[in-house]
Amino acid sequence: MILTVTLNTALDITYGVKALRPHASHRVTEVTERPGGKGLNVARVLAALGHETAVTGFAGGPTGEQVRAGLRGTERVRDALVPVAGPTRRTIAVVDATTGDTTQLNEPGPLITPAEWAAFQESYERLLRSASAVALCGSLPPGVPVGAYATLVRAARAVSVPVLLDTSGEPLRRGIAARPDIVKPNADELAELTGSHEPLGAMKDARRRGAHSVVASLGAEGLVALTPEGEWRAPAPDRLSGNPTGAGDSAVAGLLSAWVEKLPWPDRLARAVALSAATVVAPVAGEFDRATYEDLLAKAEVRERAEAG
Repeated sequence: MILTVTLNTALDITYGVKALRPHASHRVTEVTERPGGKGLNVARVLAALGHETAVTGFAGGPTGEQVRAGLRGTERVRDALVPVAGPTRRTIAVVDATTGDTTQLNEPGPLITPAEWAAFQESYERLLRSASAVALCGSLPPGVPVGAYATLVRAARAVSVPVLLDTSGEPLRRGIAARPDIVKPNADELAELTGSHEPLGAMKDARRRGAHSVVASLGAEGLVALTPEGEWRAPAPDRLSGNPTGAGDSAVAGLLSAWVEKLPWPDRLARAVALSAATVVAPVAGEFDRATYEDLLAKAEVRERAEAG
């Protein structure tokens, strides 16, 4: 079982509009609601790839009930969310059908009490006993300590469960010092962490800070990885237009699924970059277009550089 952690779960609401214009009223042509947050998106992609998963984090209030109801019909995804008093947040994506651009509005999340955080940690440590790998994903809701991911990384490492960290800002800075197996920042998050806008130099800095391996998302340019085994670049096989929300989460699912399948790094990156691109043409986060994925996976070319990580 692969465990995904989404401390700041959400009810994802996607609105489709013909064209998004500031200061104007809009007629919504399509509405989609589903469980969201980065780790839940990762879990749905993992499940579609055939992996049994469990999702944990916090769920509360009417929106939390909607999130849990949405998970009940998802094959291979087990709900291990911890109940809290505060209401789960909503995230709203507005997709412009004319340009393909997406505007995202994210609520902050519920206030988590010390007792609720302690209950989560107990549940998380129990779930780790049957986990083959764990993904720690996304932002922290109010009340959760800024060093939360460092605590969760250490707990996974203590029982020899491989851990991937996908967050940003101070939670990433604290979490990376606990030595996760993989961190997966995008270019902006990597620059914020290290102060460098040169990807390779920034990735070397991230490894010095504690990450075992670093896989950076470079948007339309694909992925680049720096690991103890070497350095690889995985360009996006094709440039596709659509909704990029969740593309990074699909890359995480590709990396983690290939990790537990014991595939070599080039195959991990090929899967991740193909899934990421195939998510852009899917209507909502947590989904990918299967035909596009299979086509792009066959086209993916992962190049190794001579300099080792």
